[in-house]
Amino acid sequence: MNNDRVVSLFMENATKCGAETFRAAGLDEAQRLLDDLLRNAKSIFCPGVGEKERALVIPPEKREEDYREASVCVEEVFGAVAETGSIVCSSEGGRVVQAGLLPPHHVAIVPQERIYETVEDLFALWGQDIPTNVTLETGPSRTADIELTLTIGVHGPERLTIIVAP
Repeated sequence: MNNDRVVSLFMENATKCGAETFRAAGLDEAQRLLDDLLRNAKSIFCPGVGEKERALVIPPEKREEDYREASVCVEEVFGAVAETGSIVCSSEGGRVVQAGLLPPHHVAIVPQERIYETVEDLFALWGQDIPTNVTLETGPSRTADIELTLTIGVHGPERLTIIVAP
């Protein structure tokens, strides 16, 4: 399957799982999307570790240094899996994988070249060198009690926005 088809499949499956998905033609478009998404955000955590994170501008007056206090986490994630619509967060490079799980809104920047067709393709990439912590996030957090009452956002973000960028 070619990369465009893998990206399309990922976005289709992520949307089915409740995520908002956008595909940016470049970082300028990603910035415009981010500006719209963050317009009403109270506080934003962005670790600034990844290349795409460093290229994005977060309003200084809204920047939060502690992800536990932020209303939004904006981060470049390791990648994604098309067959499940999942984003992949990894501890590689000193990343804090729970940073995107605690704030109510997670904005994940996914490098389009790191969208893998299957989970097996992802793990084949790592081989025996799997990062210490890996989290696959598929849509907003959902849980149901014994009576099957669905609740959003109990064990993770209640809103997941994904921007696929080159």
